[in-house]
Amino acid sequence: MRLISFATDYVRYVLKGSTKFYAWMGFLSVLIVGMMYVFYLQNTEGLIVTGMTSQIHDGLYFANLVFLVGVAAGAVTIVFPAYVYHHEGMHKVTVLGEMLAIAAVIMVNLFVLAHMGRPDRLWHMLPFVGIYNFPHSMLGWDVLVLIGYLVLNFICGFYYLYVKYVGGQINRRFFIPLVFITIAWALSIHTVTAFLIATMPARPMWFHSMMPIRFIATAFAAGPCLIILAFLIIRRNTKMWVEDSAISLLATIITWCLGIALFLTMSEIVVEFYARTEHANGLYYLMFGLHGLTGLVPWFWSAITLMIVAFVLFLIPAVRNNARLLPIPCVMAFSGIWIEKGMGLIVPGFIPSPIGEVTEYFPTFVEWLMTIGIWAAGFFILTILLKGAIGILQGEISYAGRQAVPS
Repeated sequence: MRLISFATDYVRYVLKGSTKFYAWMGFLSVLIVGMMYVFYLQNTEGLIVTGMTSQIHDGLYFANLVFLVGVAAGAVTIVFPAYVYHHEGMHKVTVLGEMLAIAAVIMVNLFVLAHMGRPDRLWHMLPFVGIYNFPHSMLGWDVLVLIGYLVLNFICGFYYLYVKYVGGQINRRFFIPLVFITIAWALSIHTVTAFLIATMPARPMWFHSMMPIRFIATAFAAGPCLIILAFLIIRRNTKMWVEDSAISLLATIITWCLGIALFLTMSEIVVEFYARTEHANGLYYLMFGLHGLTGLVPWFWSAITLMIVAFVLFLIPAVRNNARLLPIPCVMAFSGIWIEKGMGLIVPGFIPSPIGEVTEYFPTFVEWLMTIGIWAAGFFILTILLKGAIGILQGEISYAGRQAVPS
C-alpha cells in the first residue's frame, strides 16, 4: 500500500509546477513530436532518409550513443566520493546523480532504437535471445552491461527515495553492496563500449588499447559538466541547496580528467604522425582533410579549441570556484567532448574504408531532428526524475504528510 502511495504522490507532485516548468516541458514535448515524425519516416521509407551509406553506416546516432554512455558513467563521480570518502556535500545529492544516469541510459537505448532502422529487429540485441553470438559478441556484452547499469541505478535511486518517503532507515546490508556494484558497473559500461569499436582491426583509427582509458577520461569530464549545470539550475529554481563543496569537487574532477583526455589525444597525434603510414589516414582526414575532402576538419579544430580553452579556464581558481562563471567552461568542455568523442571519433573511423574508398558523411535533417528529439526526451525524463527526487529530499512528499491530510 505504501509503495502505491509513493508512486501516486510522486506523480502528483511532478505534475504540479510553475509557468516556467510547463513552458519547459511543453517546449521539450514539441521536439519529441518532431522526433516521432522523423522516426515514422525512417520506418516507412528506410534509412535512405539519413546520410548514412554502405561505406559509413554509423553516423550521428551512434556518435551520440557513445557520448551518452560516458555521461551515464559520469554519474559515478558523485556516488564514489559520497560512499567511499563519505563526502557530506556529495552524499546529500547522490540520488540526483543516479537520476541522471537513468535518463542517460534511456537516451542511449533510444539512439539504439533509431539506429536499428527497424524496431522489430530490436529483440536481436538481447543476449541469449537474438542472433548475436553471446558471449563472443561485444555488442551483446554492451547491451548486457547497459541494461544492468539501468536496473542498478533504478533500484538504488528509487529504494533510497522510497525509504526517505516513508521515513525509514536504509538497510545498509542490502543498499551499500549494491552501491559498490553500481560504481564498478559504471566503469564497465564505457569500457565495453570502447571495446565495441576498439576490437576492429579493419578500422585503424579505433584499433588501439588506449581507447577504454580515453573513453573513461572523457566520461569523467563530460558527465560532471552536465551534473554541475543541473546543480546550478536546481539551486536557482528550487528550494534545494547544493553545497559549494560538492560543485567544487566535481570541477576538480573535470579539470584532471579533461587534462588527461587532452594528453591522450596529443599522444595519439604524435604516435600516428611521427612515422605516418596509411593507418593514420583517418586521423589525417579528421585534422586536415584527405584528397580535397574536409567535411570534418572544422569539427575537429572546434572540439580541440573548446576543450583547451575550457581546460585553461578550469585551471583558474577565480573561474572554477565562481558559480556565475563556472557554466562557461562546463558548456565548452561538454560541447568539445561531444564533438571529439562523437562525430570526431566515429565517422573518421570509416574514412577511408578498408578498401581505400573515401566517402564523406553529412547528417540529414531527419538525423538532426531525431537527435534533438531524443535529447529532448532525455531532458523531459530527467526533469521528471529530478523534480520528484527533490520533492522527497526536501520533505514536500512524504508518507507522514499524506497521513496527516484528512481524507
